[in-house]
Amino acid sequence: MSTEIRLPEMGDGIAAGDVLKILVAVGDTIEENQILVELETDKAVVEVPSTASGTVEQVHIAEGQSVPVGTVLFTVASAGAAASSTVNTAELQEDPAPAATPAPAAATPAPVATAPVAAAPAAVVASGADNALLPAGPAARRTARELGVTLGNVPGSGKHGRITVEDVQQFAAGGAAAAATPAAAGMATGVAVPGLPDFGRWGPVRREKMSKVRRLTADAMAVSWSQVPRITQFERIDITEMEEFRGRHKEQAKELGSALTMTVFVIKAVLTALKRYPQFNCSLDLATDEIIWKDYYHIGMAVDTERGLLVPSLRDADHMDIYELGRQLKATADDARSGKIDPDLLSGSTFTISNQGGIGGLEFTPIVAWPQVSILGIGQSRLEPAVVNGQIVPRLIMPIGVSYDHRVIDGASAARFVDSLKKSLEDPEGLLLGG
Repeated sequence: MSTEIRLPEMGDGIAAGDVLKILVAVGDTIEENQILVELETDKAVVEVPSTASGTVEQVHIAEGQSVPVGTVLFTVASAGAAASSTVNTAELQEDPAPAATPAPAAATPAPVATAPVAAAPAAVVASGADNALLPAGPAARRTARELGVTLGNVPGSGKHGRITVEDVQQFAAGGAAAAATPAAAGMATGVAVPGLPDFGRWGPVRREKMSKVRRLTADAMAVSWSQVPRITQFERIDITEMEEFRGRHKEQAKELGSALTMTVFVIKAVLTALKRYPQFNCSLDLATDEIIWKDYYHIGMAVDTERGLLVPSLRDADHMDIYELGRQLKATADDARSGKIDPDLLSGSTFTISNQGGIGGLEFTPIVAWPQVSILGIGQSRLEPAVVNGQIVPRLIMPIGVSYDHRVIDGASAARFVDSLKKSLEDPEGLLLGG
């Protein structure tokens, strides 16, 4: 008997994925739960496992193809297998949404996320419940959403009737040739972007398609820049004693499976400040004229990876002691860099920290990650001359900048928040005692 392996639901708002790599071929013998294909979505790169054991009879997809949820990916010959098998989407989410295609009675494994995108919104179906099954990639869906086009009305000119970005643009222009305005016009802000000049007039040029991570980061930054009237409060913190304290306890932390980096102490200081000044941990809802106060503390940590910037969240960081924070921070950063991070951890942060100290540079102005209202940027610590007890001595100085939404946070509050960070980080014992 033959079993069809279909693309399952991959999360809320994700209607399709682009085939990155097909890992099996016709004639291959496969086992249940074996990874068959890697797909890239607007949120992550996911691995799709087999729902049956047997021999691959047909491969229905090609690398580079965009496949909607419910698409038959492979046909597998397996003795005693059901005639058709799809993934039970209830295993993919804690609170599963209704599946786009009927799910069978038997539960089957879910795709495993391997390299998700940082702090960027997921693709949203442009209109209509049936759009999840339309042959259109995330870029075409995004363009339809930006141009106000009903995707189901657009005739596809691509392979197998796939709807391309150009198809959406032509439909929006009344069927004429593709408009001169780029597909990315306005990105997420709705502001028209002027056309570019011909750079080739002045010398050789190369064009390279933006990766999904880079495009989604661009969209998220455009939203944040347009939505948050931002101010940045700077400070320089003497971390000489903190560094000495950290050095004395590094080996003990290592024995406990932890790593006492400076970022760990910064997180602890941030948590202390957030509890004193909760407006830095909230969000603004202009639609209802309300401030949303959050009674939890999920700290987003910007991580530099080969795929781009990812911002996973340390959930309930205030419930961890200093050693557990060290363990969780290292594990989360390692997972992000290796592509094994849980996609759910890429959203829900209440405050973000971006530490560029390991790279270089001093103060910088980080962009608030909307709908958060504040973010901490850390520069490289350097030895500098300072006056201590009337004497000029070398001290290790760490520059920071806290950007904040001025609609929610006043300048005086920002100054107090930064001062709290300074006092905590200049007094390690007091910090760990709850000060």
